[in-house]
Amino acid sequence: MTILNQTDNQPLIELQGITKVYGTGQAAMHALRGIDLHINEGEFVAVMGPSGSGKSTCMNILGCLDTSTAGTYKFRNIAVDQLTRNQRTRLRRFYLGFVFQGYNLLNRTSALENVELPLIYRGTPAAARRARAAHALETVGLKGWESHTPGELSGGQQQRVAIARAIVTEPEVLFADEPTGNLDTARSREIMDLLSGLNRDDGVAIVMVTHEPDMAAYAKRVVRFLDGLVASDEPNGRET
Repeated sequence: MTILNQTDNQPLIELQGITKVYGTGQAAMHALRGIDLHINEGEFVAVMGPSGSGKSTCMNILGCLDTSTAGTYKFRNIAVDQLTRNQRTRLRRFYLGFVFQGYNLLNRTSALENVELPLIYRGTPAAARRARAAHALETVGLKGWESHTPGELSGGQQQRVAIARAIVTEPEVLFADEPTGNLDTARSREIMDLLSGLNRDDGVAIVMVTHEPDMAAYAKRVVRFLDGLVASDEPNGRET
């Protein structure tokens, strides 16, 4: 994929007037009602709001998992809403990483093989992808666990494998949807410390949906959604 060039002073991600409508006529449901949002390179942004506020819909659009009804989405000044389906797939494959609440690991597949999957889709040669997957697992503190299947790992370890899978492609931005939702307090803090380190040390931009104020406190900025709109967008005041 052609490397995207970022214009000076241009946000990494920019949404302008984004709407999303499901259904038509009286059955129409307006999930997003005109979102303006920007995310700069290397930021850590927490997205909060009650259920039905539009935050997950916005996350899906940002991750090229869904498209808007109207408005403009730019990634490195490229109009994503004007890309073809295949072009959006390639943008997702080469520039974006994803971590979900449910881990989404293949149960009968080793940790190493789970982490390799995005590189298989890229067409990376076997030896190179194994080496990169092993390095990603080491980065998240799972060196020595490469051959273990998800059933042989704790919830926290499974989420670490999921993070390794997300970062093995060296994404520009990592989208995390309730990454600690299935974990206890201690494991949640471990995962948040890991995400903070990736942001601080490796410069990976992170956009994280969460309901938990304690987890949002790790971010440098908090965006709150309400009724399909951005209700507030403020610095968090915490150095991570």
